[in-house]
Amino acid sequence: MVPGMDHSAHEHHAHDAHAHHADAAARHDGSWRTAVSATLHCLTGCAIGEVLGMVLATWWGWGNLASVLLAVVLAFFFGYLLTFSSVRGQLGFGDAIRVAIAADTVSILVMELIDNGFIVVVPGAMDAGLADLLFWSSLVASLVIAFLVTVPVNRAMIARGRGHAVVHSMH
Repeated sequence: MVPGMDHSAHEHHAHDAHAHHADAAARHDGSWRTAVSATLHCLTGCAIGEVLGMVLATWWGWGNLASVLLAVVLAFFFGYLLTFSSVRGQLGFGDAIRVAIAADTVSILVMELIDNGFIVVVPGAMDAGLADLLFWSSLVASLVIAFLVTVPVNRAMIARGRGHAVVHSMH
């Protein structure tokens, strides 16, 4: 005990400092968890769109550019649709669309740039058929890499109250 010091104030200050560090750690951990959750959500929509787009374009014999464009359009569509359907019960139609666009646009854009960029640079991946291991392995690898790149992007956006922070604040 230190003479002349209000020990209850010291204990209170020590408790506040500990609580502050615990809160900061929880926010830090939570933001990573939230970013991973948001990115998995985004990955699901992107994967549905990418796989469906690549499969359809390959099946229809479309060229590389048309294949990538279809995959990207479908990735955005399904990514937005998943978020829209998760908030539609809480919001009106127009607001649910606006939330989906605000929550997912940057995440989907980053994911699409990375995964399509990867597939384009893998030799032979764009020319592989549906029965080729290269088709499926490059598609899976591209989505894994895109996920790993997009998690920190989503974390930064969530920390600023943007992106999926809007959706997660509704749950």
